[in-house]
Amino acid sequence: MWCHEVVNATRTLHLSGQASLDGDGIPVCVGDMAGQIRQVIDNIETVLAEAAMSLADIVRVNIFTTDMDLFFEHADELERLREAGTRYASTLVGVTRLAFPEFLVEIEATATT
Repeated sequence: MWCHEVVNATRTLHLSGQASLDGDGIPVCVGDMAGQIRQVIDNIETVLAEAAMSLADIVRVNIFTTDMDLFFEHADELERLREAGTRYASTLVGVTRLAFPEFLVEIEATATT
């Protein structure tokens, strides 16, 4: 069992599912699970920075993927979160499809300070 207790948080930011989109909302890294995970983390980092937060502030992630086996082959891309000092609880869910058929992975996050 993995859990993470947050004590005395003053701010909580709930990020909707982030997908592999560029700044113009165009899907990128089509067919590339590792690239999509990296882009998703980039997008999460951008949203957090706009709220004066960082990856280290993440306490929860929900990961949705259309291909569990392929995701596990590239799950080491999440190491970037651990390297940032993130301690989070997570859930991994296999789904039939995401918003765009090109998406292989989508990640929701919750951050606190």
